[in-house]
Amino acid sequence: MIKQWTLMGTVLVALTLLAWQPLGAGSMRCGVHVVQDGGRSGPGKYEVLKKCGEPAFRQGNTWVYDSGGNLRKVLHFNDSGLLTRIQDAG
Repeated sequence: MIKQWTLMGTVLVALTLLAWQPLGAGSMRCGVHVVQDGGRSGPGKYEVLKKCGEPAFRQGNTWVYDSGGNLRKVLHFNDSGLLTRIQDAG
């Protein structure tokens, strides 16, 4: 029984640490989801909308999401609607 609790505690700590892991510039956290740019194989606009909701601002293939505070994420889509780049913006 004690081994079972120790294992569950270890798994819980590992999952918590993964959730706090900082994301790179090419990714964005939307609640429990993570969206990553992928060049030609990135997610499409529909998938980003589904995971992240409406952006704060849209202009053509460039979308801006508020990440809280003064941090914003700028998402760039190609003409096919695939996410090619995510940038941090102040």
